[in-house]
Amino acid sequence: MEYRLSSHSRSSYLTTGEKLCTFFLPCIAIVEALIFAFTDCFDRVPPDLLRNPRRRRTYRDFVRLSDESGVFSVNEVEALYELYKKLSCSIIDDGLIHKEELQLALFKTPTGENLFLDRVFDLFDEKKNGVIEFEEFIHALSVFHPYAPVEDKISFAFRLYDLRQTGFIEREEVKQMVVAILMESNMMLSDDLLESIIDKTFDDADLDKDGKINSEEWKEFVLKHPTLLKNMTLPYLRDITTAFPSFVFNTEVED
Repeated sequence: MEYRLSSHSRSSYLTTGEKLCTFFLPCIAIVEALIFAFTDCFDRVPPDLLRNPRRRRTYRDFVRLSDESGVFSVNEVEALYELYKKLSCSIIDDGLIHKEELQLALFKTPTGENLFLDRVFDLFDEKKNGVIEFEEFIHALSVFHPYAPVEDKISFAFRLYDLRQTGFIEREEVKQMVVAILMESNMMLSDDLLESIIDKTFDDADLDKDGKINSEEWKEFVLKHPTLLKNMTLPYLRDITTAFPSFVFNTEVED
């Protein structure tokens, strides 16, 4: 069986790090699509829904979240709140983002299985209560900010592949995630090449040769392949109000 990536000749001269970077691209693509999906919501959500008191935040809330993020300004947090409100009432009008709403925004359908989307949603859902709250939304997006600490990006990537949440990345988890990513991305990769890349990854990253990669081994491996971290960054999050002028609005938050 072949999973799509590119021609075998192209894959043959890519380094292991470059090949692995291909597997991270859908992660950045999903978060990027999330931002653009919000912009489409501006045209589809009735204004009265956006003025629902349940969604009102105070200026102090935005200051607190700006401080917690360490990367977003107060104005950017407020702009992201406007985006959050659009998505959080697309199916269930409760001011929270449900997985079906995230899937609808990204794939135009609220149903269907998608392992990669499941993992991204799970990482955003810090409280593990089945919804993404605004605070969680800010925390997760901050990881992809250009000024976010490298350690945060490394940790997010590690948890993405730790499907069973055991604190280790195991070979079968990597294969399962990579296969899901390749299929979702309509890429092609032969079984032999897939196994070869995973073998090489574990040869390089599994320093104690116990068949799994712990967080320290993962950190050392990723730092040797800095392109992986490059693909964990969305440059326009540096100033989202400039990148998306349509997010500029008249604030209605409470002082």
